[in-house]
Amino acid sequence: MASTWFITGTSSGFGRHMTEQLLQRGDRVAATLRRPERLDDLKAQYGDRLWVARLDVTDTAAVRETVDAAWAALGRVDAVVSNAGYGLFGAVEEMTEEQIERQLDTNVLGSIHVIRAAIPHLRAQGGGRILQVASLGGHHAFPGLALYNATKFAMVGFTEALRGELAPFGIGVTVVEPGSARTPFADGSAAFAPAMEAYAGTPADDMREQVKALDDEGRPGDPARMATAMIAAADAPEAPVRLIMGSDATVMIEKALRERLAHVEEQRESAAWTDAEGAVGGVPVWA
Repeated sequence: MASTWFITGTSSGFGRHMTEQLLQRGDRVAATLRRPERLDDLKAQYGDRLWVARLDVTDTAAVRETVDAAWAALGRVDAVVSNAGYGLFGAVEEMTEEQIERQLDTNVLGSIHVIRAAIPHLRAQGGGRILQVASLGGHHAFPGLALYNATKFAMVGFTEALRGELAPFGIGVTVVEPGSARTPFADGSAAFAPAMEAYAGTPADDMREQVKALDDEGRPGDPARMATAMIAAADAPEAPVRLIMGSDATVMIEKALRERLAHVEEQRESAAWTDAEGAVGGVPVWA
């Protein structure tokens, strides 16, 4: 049976590939993006099965209006894919206040507001799925990507907590953690802070220059295959907690978690010393 999807950030990359694949198999898609004309070719081909709306996820009022309009037009949405986002490269000191606010507004607040707007509709219809696109950068931090890492760490924690909140309503939640993919940075998936001389040759500067010079061979992920994997995760009988995509994601996430666990183990005794006298240690009461 055909399903209906709401997807943000559909002009290129994962969002565009998902939209194409879903329409090809007979599903309906509510596609949002900042430049709706980018989907004119698909609209001409698929007609009413593609509902298109202009949306900048940093416009909170527009987010709720657009989500409500999609449900009103389509009657039901089975899966919501919060995909809109981009990476900001550079040292924290180099970034402008506007760049910092835009990064947080898009990747964190925009994603949260999309999901918040969808939850009442999903509850009312008795369930559905939410996929939040994060990144391997939600586990592994890199110099020169501090703000991007901050947004992706935030969305990993948000999504994991949300899963428990929405389970009683039959709403499955999955955090998607892709590695680097062969998507076009020129389409707005990357922004760069103005370089400061003081940071020349530092790890943050090296990261920025490596990203600018990166070609497809340096990015293993196939965005079309990744889109297929995301669709399969949403179709699965039970929503996976996370969907890791790309061999680089597996390697880097595992490395980060092993290092983090080692830090925990080496501080087990010193951490316990800070308990109050007579306190019963172990699992917290709220866990």
